Amino acid sequence: MAEYELKHKRIHTLQINETSSGKTLHVEFALLDRYIENLTDYELCLFERDTEHYLTIETKEVSTEESFTILSGQLVLDGYLDSFKAHTFWDLYLRIHKEEHEDPKLVRIKANNEDIRLHSFFVSDYMFIPYRTKKGNVSFKIAAPEIFGRMEHVDLKENGELTFSGYSVVPPGITTANKTLVISSTETEEEVILPLPSEDREDLRELFQNTALSFTESGFHGSVDLKELFQDGTNTYFKFFVEYTNVINGEEVKIRSHRLPFFPRNPETEFQSVFIQSNGRKLLARVKPTKKSRFLSIRVFQYNALKETVRKAKNFLVRVKRGRTVKRAYKLAFTFLGKLPAKKKQVVFESFLGKQFSCNPRAIYEYMLENHPEYDMYWSIDPRSAAVFEGKGLKTINRFSIPWLFKMARSKYWVSNSRLPIWIPKPSHTTYLQTWHGTPLKRLAADMDEVHMPGTNTAKYKKNFLLESSRWDYLISPNRYSSEIFARAFGFEKDMIESGYPRNDFLHNSNNAETMNSLKERLELPLDKKVILYAPTWRDNEFYAKGKYKFNLKLELDKMQEELGDEYIVLLRMHYLIAENLDITPFAGFAYDVSHHTDISELYLISDLLITDYSSVFFDYANLGRPMIFYVYDIENYRDTLRGFYFDFEAQAPGPLVKTTEDVIRHIQHPDPASQANFDAFYQKFCYLEDGEASKRVVEKVFKTK
Repeated sequence: MAEYELKHKRIHTLQINETSSGKTLHVEFALLDRYIENLTDYELCLFERDTEHYLTIETKEVSTEESFTILSGQLVLDGYLDSFKAHTFWDLYLRIHKEEHEDPKLVRIKANNEDIRLHSFFVSDYMFIPYRTKKGNVSFKIAAPEIFGRMEHVDLKENGELTFSGYSVVPPGITTANKTLVISSTETEEEVILPLPSEDREDLRELFQNTALSFTESGFHGSVDLKELFQDGTNTYFKFFVEYTNVINGEEVKIRSHRLPFFPRNPETEFQSVFIQSNGRKLLARVKPTKKSRFLSIRVFQYNALKETVRKAKNFLVRVKRGRTVKRAYKLAFTFLGKLPAKKKQVVFESFLGKQFSCNPRAIYEYMLENHPEYDMYWSIDPRSAAVFEGKGLKTINRFSIPWLFKMARSKYWVSNSRLPIWIPKPSHTTYLQTWHGTPLKRLAADMDEVHMPGTNTAKYKKNFLLESSRWDYLISPNRYSSEIFARAFGFEKDMIESGYPRNDFLHNSNNAETMNSLKERLELPLDKKVILYAPTWRDNEFYAKGKYKFNLKLELDKMQEELGDEYIVLLRMHYLIAENLDITPFAGFAYDVSHHTDISELYLISDLLITDYSSVFFDYANLGRPMIFYVYDIENYRDTLRGFYFDFEAQAPGPLVKTTEDVIRHIQHPDPASQANFDAFYQKFCYLEDGEASKRVVEKVFKTK
């Protein structure tokens, strides 16, 4: 094992070894002596990122060195393979107890500079992969087999030549011949492809023993002339990938690595800057790893001293703006402005932390725009999502900007469907309408027995949530069922508006052929086919690696196209991580990827049938009175999670529960009236208030517009 400088809360050793008990995860890390002396107890844990599930790792002290205590943790992985396959991302934490009666705290363990991905092993068609997160922490994931690569040496020369070396390691089954380096730029879609001479890496073989990966011909080296890559007059960033040409069933297939990170053997070469003379121009080339992910980034641009000075000044101001002192000053300014008279006809809307123009805030905004134009209305937006709001005629303000401070502090009304930061003081003159964003399926806030979220604990999470809900003046509820849960879980004792959800007005008011055909034409969908909407909840094992390393859905589109293609099309509304890897080219004209369509209500409206699972979309879709099928192929893995639900999903779901594509097809072709027996009772419990006028009821209650 390579030696590394000991650092507090950073691993010194991570290995996955084959032992008599099975594949065993072995971790060693360092804690400062003075830190560990203040702990009453501690243990390593693996926390599943999106649930409350965690595994405890046996942890003990093994040695002391200088001012550090070295701790070791071991976990036999074989007994937990089903858990790993059901939950994809696992994060390594140290769970500490400082006081005997206090809730434990969670702290992350940092990775060393070693490529811990090379300790991966196979689980059926998947790989169990340790990896370093963007923040440098240790995590694990279950994923399709992938190529691991890294740049270890980069040297910029004044003549424009860039020399480099590193390695790329492939899983079994991929031919290591025909290896190339792919260089892409921000300025052109064209890519530069360079052959990569290979070499064996004995050093990696010695360092990463007992791994499923081969280091034969994994090393590479080469050079490129940056002057030839530079585009005149542009500021160009170059990204690097390794690509293999593999032969599968007689067909050549290109298999590409993720973008190459940069961990130089000599840390002094991590940042390089060289002036290059090219055709009378003075170019500046810079090498560095990106700030979070440490990807190799090379920037080449025509040097201008004045522009460089301005750029540095802007970067400095950004760093100052994000500092604690500025945040305190911002809060004080907010408090001061909040004492000035309110602008009684001014409203600030926000949806999902400023990332969307959607949901209940949008429905209320559109109703007010049509019926009460005397109000001055603004949208609080995350500037990174600005494109979502363009072209809609909205007045927008960037979150936490100076204009945002003035608008928020002086506005009479705030309308949001998610929590606002606790540190923002709510002025006494402001009416805060919290719309929330769904009928509750899973336990919320104070109803949660335990909270295993990074950076918090159960007591702190509940305290902050209840502090935020105490600022709400009104809370919208879609039905009596939700009102009872919201009042208890949020500790909400003010004015509950039991009105139905404003966002569902659209489903009642626009449920006509003209609107549906118009939406289909905008989405370029055929008008003569029935529409199936597939909108499952997010789960990482929803796809699998196969052949060409494309991701394929568990819903077998080939069978559905064969049986249903003459009469139906399928719209796929997937989580963005699946959508980015989704290849539906073979199903052109039958399957359509609508994952990035911003308003899911429009997709509900044009769909004749919904296929979902445990996603809460079925509460809204039920307003249309159309059939639903619950494709729950992995329900056994979800049973533990379902115990955290407010009602018996399996017994009360408003449609049939099926586990195979064949059963999905059967229920579409031959609907069974008995399978819809729960629908009427479900509708009367959850949708009885929805009539197309929820927005009107809310506005008349909150804004006193009568």
